[in-house]
Amino acid sequence: MKSTLKLFSLLAITGLLVTSCSSKRSGSGQSSLTGWNFNDPSYGGYLKGKYKEGNNIPPGMVHIEGGTFTMGLVQDDVMFDWNTTPRQMHVRSFYMDETEVTNSEYGLFMQYTKDIFPPEDPQFKNIYASVLPDTLVWRKGLGNTNLLSESYLRHPSYAEYPVVGVSWIQANEYCKWRTNAVNLKILMDKGIIKNIFKEDSLAFKGKDNFDTDAYLTNPYALFDGDSTIYKKGLAVPKKKGEPKPEKGAFTGRHVTSTDGILSQKFRLPTEVEWEYAAKAIFENREYNNIRGRKKYAWNGKYTRDRDKRRRGDQLANFKQGKGNYSGIAGWSSDGSDIPNAVKSYPPNAFGLFDMSGNVAEWVSDVYRPIIDSEANDFNYYRGNIFTKKLINEDGKVVIVGDEIGEVEYDTLENGRIIPKDIPGSVKYIPITKEDTYMRRNYNLADNSSLGDGDQASSKFYDLDKDQLTGQPRMYNSPMKPEAEKDTLGNVVNNYKYDDKRRTTLISDKSRVFKGGSWADREYWLDPAQRRYFPEYMATNYIGFRCATDKMGPMMMNKRKTATPRYTNK
Repeated sequence: MKSTLKLFSLLAITGLLVTSCSSKRSGSGQSSLTGWNFNDPSYGGYLKGKYKEGNNIPPGMVHIEGGTFTMGLVQDDVMFDWNTTPRQMHVRSFYMDETEVTNSEYGLFMQYTKDIFPPEDPQFKNIYASVLPDTLVWRKGLGNTNLLSESYLRHPSYAEYPVVGVSWIQANEYCKWRTNAVNLKILMDKGIIKNIFKEDSLAFKGKDNFDTDAYLTNPYALFDGDSTIYKKGLAVPKKKGEPKPEKGAFTGRHVTSTDGILSQKFRLPTEVEWEYAAKAIFENREYNNIRGRKKYAWNGKYTRDRDKRRRGDQLANFKQGKGNYSGIAGWSSDGSDIPNAVKSYPPNAFGLFDMSGNVAEWVSDVYRPIIDSEANDFNYYRGNIFTKKLINEDGKVVIVGDEIGEVEYDTLENGRIIPKDIPGSVKYIPITKEDTYMRRNYNLADNSSLGDGDQASSKFYDLDKDQLTGQPRMYNSPMKPEAEKDTLGNVVNNYKYDDKRRTTLISDKSRVFKGGSWADREYWLDPAQRRYFPEYMATNYIGFRCATDKMGPMMMNKRKTATPRYTNK
C-alpha cells in the first residue's frame, strides 16, 4: 500500500513538473483565474504579451513624467482677458520630441511620399503636393526675403533648422507617416517583413505602402496580397507530429497589439501636455512654481544666462525689440535673426529644446477662449472626433484603394487640395447614435464645440435649425461654401471672400499654437501664452514636434516588474 502511494505521489510530482516546464516553454505563464496556459497550443494558443519595464523611449524623444500643475497665467497678464485663466490640471506621462521637427526630417517624409505616390500618376497627382510646405511664407511685399523661399527648406545649410510653412493638417500627416515608418523598421529589424527598400522597393506604390492599422487588421491586405514579403513571424510552440513548414514559407505568427512590440501612434501634443512639458516645474519645487509662477521654459525670470561660463548669453531666439531680431552684431546677439538650428540654446529641465523661442509650435487642440477645467481636469483636450473602422457587406474592414476606387480629395478654404485618406490605410467613419446609445461618458462623434460653440451652449439653443439654414452661431466664423464641380467632376476653386458680416475667426478649424518664436517679442515666450491660427494655413514662425503615449507606470524604472507592489504571498 505504501509503495502504491509513493508511486502516485511520484506521478503527481512528475505531472506538476511537466506542467510547469510546459508553462515555462510557452513563455508567458498561466492564467491565475482559470489555470489555462497562455501562448500554449494545448490551450488554444491564447496570447498574453509580456510587459518589459525599461528604456523603451522612442527615438528622438524624452520621457515627460506626468503630474499636477497650474495651467495659465498668474503674472504679467497685461491683456486681462479670459484666454489664459489659471486652472489646475493633471497630465498623464508621455513622450515628446526633444526638438522641433527639422527640415531634414520633414524632407525624408516628402521624399518617401513622392516615391510611394508618384505625382506623375494621375490618381496620385495631388498627394505629394499636399505635404509640401508653403515656402512662400517667407515673402514680404516690402522686404528682401525671397531668397529664403528658395533656400530655407532644401538647402543643406538649413537642414537642422525647424521646418516652417507647415500647416496643422500637414503636421498631423507627418505624425501618421512617422508611426508607419517606425513600425515598418521594427518589423524589418525583427525579420518579419523583408527589407522593401532593396530589390523590390519600386513595386510598393499606392495602396501597397505599409500602414500600421492595416497590418494589425489584416497583414495580407498589404503589398497587394503578396505573402512572400513576410519572412518569419514570432515563435509559436509546435504541436507533436506537426509537419515542418516548406522552405522559404512564412513561419510563426504575425505581431499583434498584445505583443507590445510596435510603437504607439505619434501625434501632436495636446495644449495641456505642451505647456506642462515646457514649464517643467519639478526643477524648482518652491510654492510659487507649483502654483504656476514660472515665466519661461527655464528657471528664472530673465532671458539671459546667469551661469558664469555663459553669462549674458540669450537663452532663446526671439525679437528683442522693434527692428531688433537678434541684437547688435558681435555683442548681445541671440545668434539668429530667423529660426536657428535646433539645440542652439540650453534645454529645459525635461531635456526639451526651444520650448520658448525659435519657432512657435502647433498643438492638437481646437481653440476656444476658455479651457473648461470644470468639465474635465484630467488630460484635458478639445478636438476629439470619435471614429470606427468602416466594415463592408462581407464583414471585412475596408482598406482605402481596395473598394473605394480612386483617391478621394478635398479642397480646403485656401484652395489647396488634399487626399481625404491615404491609399493603403484603414477607412474610418464617425461613430453613429447606435454606438453611443445609453453611454454616459460621451454621446457625440465630433466634440470640438462641446460646451462652447454647440447649440446647447448658445443663446439660440431653443431654435432647432441647422447651421447651413442660417441659424446664428456663437462663433460666427466664415464657412466654406459648397464645392462647385465642372462637367468632368473636377472641383472648381472659388477664391471669392465671404461678403457676409463676420464677428470672429474662431471655428472648429482654428487650432492652438504655443510658445514664442524668432519673430515674437519676449511677452510670448511664456509657455502659458496661447494663440490660434486656421488649421489649413501656415506661417514662417510656426513649426511642430511630435508626442506619443507612455504605456504602463507613469514613472520610469521605478519597479523592475509589472506586478503589483503588494501581494498576499
